[in-house]
Amino acid sequence: MGPQHWKKIWVGSAGNMVEWFDWFVYASFATYFAGAFFPSGNPTAQLMNTAGIFAVGFFMRPVGGWLLGRVGDRKGRKAALTLTVTLMSASAVLIAVAPTYGVAGYGGALVLLVARLLQGLSVGGEYAASATYLTEASDPKRRGFASSFQYVSMTAGQIVGLGLQIVLQRTMSDDALHSYGWRIPFVVGALGAAVIFYLRRNMLETEVYAEDTSHSEERGTLRALWQHKREAFLVIALTMGGTVAYYTYTTYLTKYLSNSAGLSKQTATLVSFTALIVFACLQPLAGALSDRIGRRPLLITFAVGSTFLTVPIMTLLKHADGYWPALGLALLALVVVTGYTSINACVKAELFPTGVRALGVALPYAIANALFGGTAEYVALWFKKGGIESGFYWYVAGCAAVSLVVYVTMRETKDLDLARVKAAQDSGESSLTPAS
Repeated sequence: MGPQHWKKIWVGSAGNMVEWFDWFVYASFATYFAGAFFPSGNPTAQLMNTAGIFAVGFFMRPVGGWLLGRVGDRKGRKAALTLTVTLMSASAVLIAVAPTYGVAGYGGALVLLVARLLQGLSVGGEYAASATYLTEASDPKRRGFASSFQYVSMTAGQIVGLGLQIVLQRTMSDDALHSYGWRIPFVVGALGAAVIFYLRRNMLETEVYAEDTSHSEERGTLRALWQHKREAFLVIALTMGGTVAYYTYTTYLTKYLSNSAGLSKQTATLVSFTALIVFACLQPLAGALSDRIGRRPLLITFAVGSTFLTVPIMTLLKHADGYWPALGLALLALVVVTGYTSINACVKAELFPTGVRALGVALPYAIANALFGGTAEYVALWFKKGGIESGFYWYVAGCAAVSLVVYVTMRETKDLDLARVKAAQDSGESSLTPAS
């Protein structure tokens, strides 16, 4: 890829990193601020309250997917990406200054809720705008490799967040972290978003979007999306298993290791931090592999692995008695998940024509995340509170099994011409028909 391609990938990925730093830092610091916004009592109940607000943010993602997907298709990928980071910056500021329960009662929780709603709007559009931008901006023969940087940047956001948490854990007392230290990452996130806003104002539009003039009056409309309803439902189904597994082994992992396995918060955080670094490095390798052998083999490998390995991995993680056993199991799980995360962005973007690509990826993906990804942590804690924590393991495996059926029956997308996707669909080539 030439310098221009790398520049587009860098700007899109850097913004995505800050977006997901702000999004995930809520989850990674929840154990410290859960007691700040709700009455004292059962720690698991407090975590469930904060996890519930975390899930509410996901339910705004379909709205953000529709709104910002429409902007991306009608005004351009650049416009959508600039708007998403603006919303994210505002939400980070709100969380940083939110009053505690002791100061404003449930008023602080209300501010937290509003901030999560804004984050939901932002991320609901960010994923699709970023996936579309990275896919369109890359060399056609290296779309898998280029789009893999979406999860590199998403994971980098988590790594920075966890790294900051490790630093704070080692430089501040536990009482200070619970009192005010948890606000620091949200201040950092707001400042980072301001920098990315400046960078995105000067980013280049993709050639695929700039050169497309077909059906301009219907760009980004629900009516246009309905013409591709088969692909939209396909996005929901293929996302189901991947998003549940991803959030289980990323945002929920730290809490699981400390709240269920009994590891210290510091050890649990270090396990997640190390595992995510390796996970980020795997994404471009798997993306490049998909450019050679196709997307379906990687997706099928993920689904088979997640279906049959989730229960034993989660069971063993619960009994992990130290850093190394927990790290080994976490890495095994994330290697499996890489089959989905490394290429899911380009697979979804490859299903839709240019005029509805951002909306086509955004809305169904956001719906799937609201139903499955955003609720994964809450479902896990619900099973735990009910005394049947192992039920969650089977839930994750079951979601992967459903997606496996979709991966086996869908067609290969790696060789599709993005500028001619609509023509291919009009000729009768179904997305659910296996490639010959």
